[in-house]
Amino acid sequence: MASNTILELISQYGYLIFYVAFTLGPFGIPIPNEITIVTGAALSHMGVINPWITYFCTLSGLITAFTVSYFAGKYFGQKLKNRFRQNRHFQKAELILNKRGNRAMYIGMFIPVVRYIIPLLIGLSGTNYRRFAIISYSSAIGWTLMFFSAGTYFGDHILPKLFNIQV
Repeated sequence: MASNTILELISQYGYLIFYVAFTLGPFGIPIPNEITIVTGAALSHMGVINPWITYFCTLSGLITAFTVSYFAGKYFGQKLKNRFRQNRHFQKAELILNKRGNRAMYIGMFIPVVRYIIPLLIGLSGTNYRRFAIISYSSAIGWTLMFFSAGTYFGDHILPKLFNIQV
């Protein structure tokens, strides 16, 4: 998503666009999170948009997506589990989650696509909400801080190359 597109979306919908982009991630909306957060951070660093609001909207969108995915796994878990029980990828993911536990939950949140599947698997596994929240929300903070910082410090070098723009 080019910075001009993000600016157009912000002018039309406000900062809500960052929240929506990250909330809809697990539901198949093909918006690349890494590019969106780096672009938002770079635009914030350049003074085009407010960094605090951008970061808060991004983080809260990601946490909302994790939470919805977790509760989908928790409440529809048995139906989903029965449906995917024979799937070797599901079996492998479940085995890793059971074997590695907290580390698998935390590290999985840093892997594209996996970050949206892991909360579903955690909900399916019957993990209590408190444990899920502590691990996944802390990983959301770590992930957003890492990419927002990268966008802040390197964005004015990255954006021109990615989108062929002048800064």
